Amino acid sequence: MSLNALIVDDEPHIRRVAELALKAVGCTVISATDGEQAWEEIQANRPDILVSDVQMPKMDGVQLVRLIRSTPEFAKLPIVLLTAKGFELQQSESETLASCDVVCKPFSPAALARHVHRILTECAAEQVPVS
Repeated sequence: MSLNALIVDDEPHIRRVAELALKAVGCTVISATDGEQAWEEIQANRPDILVSDVQMPKMDGVQLVRLIRSTPEFAKLPIVLLTAKGFELQQSESETLASCDVVCKPFSPAALARHVHRILTECAAEQVPVS
């Protein structure tokens, strides 16, 4: 069974590179260009993992994470945030983002694929009942 990944970035080339990386680990990929569109996709498609830019128009990645974490049915969604190297997160954002993995841009597609594969493997292991 294929896992669903949602990629959110306002830059088409970043979405495309991330899409190829996630398809390489067996994910079916949907994409969005901003946080508002991502929220609609999350509600409609219930992805297994979210890969999102931090700096986006309309609703940024931090606002999207806050919304996801405050909604019980999506609160445990694994999230990987893509951020520009050197982009400093505010102290008030660090608590919100503590439950997220962070990958700096520019990123290696192979490294992103390994990162997502590790997260999905860990999530699957947590859901397997121990006899």
